[in-house]
Amino acid sequence: MLPNLKDKQQEVNVPSNEGKKRSWNTEDWWAVWLGFGVIFLVLINFIPKPTLPARWGSGDQQGILNTIPSDGFIPVIITGMVALFIFYVAIRFLKKEISNQFLVAFPVLFTLTLLAYVLGQYGPWRHYGFNDVIWALAIGLFISNVLKTPAFLKSVLHTELYIKAGLVLLGASILFDRMLALGLLGVGVAWVVTPIVIIVMYWFSQRYLKMNDQKELAITISSATAVCGVSAAIASGTAAKAKKEEITLAISITLIFTILMMLGMPALVRLFGMDPIVGGAWLGGTIDATGAVVAAGSLLGDEAMEVASVIKMVQNILIGFVAVAIAIFFVSRVENKGTSSQKKVTGKEIWVRMPKFILGFIGASLIFSFLLPDQTVEAALPTIDGYRGLFFTLAFVSIGLESNFKELAKGVRGGKPIILYIVGQLFNIILTLLAAWVFFSGTFFTLPF
Repeated sequence: MLPNLKDKQQEVNVPSNEGKKRSWNTEDWWAVWLGFGVIFLVLINFIPKPTLPARWGSGDQQGILNTIPSDGFIPVIITGMVALFIFYVAIRFLKKEISNQFLVAFPVLFTLTLLAYVLGQYGPWRHYGFNDVIWALAIGLFISNVLKTPAFLKSVLHTELYIKAGLVLLGASILFDRMLALGLLGVGVAWVVTPIVIIVMYWFSQRYLKMNDQKELAITISSATAVCGVSAAIASGTAAKAKKEEITLAISITLIFTILMMLGMPALVRLFGMDPIVGGAWLGGTIDATGAVVAAGSLLGDEAMEVASVIKMVQNILIGFVAVAIAIFFVSRVENKGTSSQKKVTGKEIWVRMPKFILGFIGASLIFSFLLPDQTVEAALPTIDGYRGLFFTLAFVSIGLESNFKELAKGVRGGKPIILYIVGQLFNIILTLLAAWVFFSGTFFTLPF
């Protein structure tokens, strides 16, 4: 599915001693350096807010030309140059041999990203959740599966670097005080159900589906289903040392069903006359992507959207803890099992295994929650969120360009990953609905609004 697959797999499954040699110069650490670099440059007002295609197709902005920013194309070009510089620095250290090719290919990737933004900013489509991320994936998949991805673009397809850097920036938006907005109610839905679903799904994959030779894929799909889709797939897959094509497979499955759930679940809430607040909590705990949660919640009203959004953000906080727990489990139980000599699991081994970009995610969240003045946070977050969205869209174009349905079908192996996702998501939907009713129906707890 991915170019140079054997080399890519070797990069993922780096032995501990090699990890020590590389020290700070790894993709995970560079995601941290880039994320905090962007945050610092934003805080000192050195880089401008990203300028990207504007909303069109609704109100007074019907024509597609309305997508052109009011300041023209120059700010858009500057945004592209800033993004190019940010990632070129990392590529220069990580893969110096392809750095010149990266300079040539990145403008093409950025152009495809702009096209995704133009399509995603069309009002009627965006209302139903077809935003820039969905179109980015669609554009990449079309090129990869119909036209074939040009060889020169392969130097710029660094999906995980884009997503990991974006996740560090996401940490700045996941403020701990947002969790307190709904108190223990949101925690009850987001933190109680999630670990249960992960454990049950992984147990089901090993006991009934017999995915004994696909443990890494199973835990990646389980985490993506229970936590937050793509972000959790990257974090948990990295922690378990899953192959890159396994992570991509988990992401692809998640994205397909996210679209279906985003459109279908609000319709079910209305069909059965469910309380919109309970429905919002249900959506927030089950739909995988944060953007899809907001879009689906908005179909049920403002309060439902607020509940859904906060629950999803509270759930997102678990990304780091889940990744660390998976790293410990795989080092101590999975990789030691069946060996003649059980190796002692040390703190150093867990440190090597743990995704370092998670530290950046948690660090950014702590800094913006407790160390920076509220005024500074409010001023900086729109710009930081703009770059985070841009990085994610770059990543989804890359995912599409790297993905081939023929190869994807080979990875499914008799449909077991699909079965795992469907069974797990159904269990997640039922359990979350019960939790949403317990915590948000007003029967057992007083609602904060």
